[in-house]
Amino acid sequence: MSVDREGLVEIAEQCVGLVAEQFDERLDWTVESLPRLDEVCARLLADGPLSEERLDLWWTLIGAYVGEVTIREYGGDWIEHEQAGGAYAIRVLGMTGFPFTTTARVLQGEDFKSLASFAHSVPAIAARSTTAEQARSTRGRRWRWSRKLR
Repeated sequence: MSVDREGLVEIAEQCVGLVAEQFDERLDWTVESLPRLDEVCARLLADGPLSEERLDLWWTLIGAYVGEVTIREYGGDWIEHEQAGGAYAIRVLGMTGFPFTTTARVLQGEDFKSLASFAHSVPAIAARSTTAEQARSTRGRRWRWSRKLR
């Protein structure tokens, strides 16, 4: 399965159009638009769980939009990943993210899941990962130096 970035962008564009048409909300391809999309998801779920067909439609549209917004904000690309569960993942700031997984959780009404939090947390997680990587690297150097001094 190769990644069709243009196809994913087209799907994300469909999300923008359908959200404007059905919910009168404007999505502008920024991370700041994601709280509005979280609200759209809440409105979708207001009458109970989505039917399988509606869930699949909105999962596809919203997952593509969230992934594309995150890529545009932080730089990166769509990738294939075995943990993406039949969807794509994103690679940004040296880490892998799963916008379709987060979207599924939001659309299934999972507590404390947010599309906005997904995108906003990327820099903090990447920085923490970089710091942890540097600490592991430094510990390894210290261990090698201490062995040489003995």
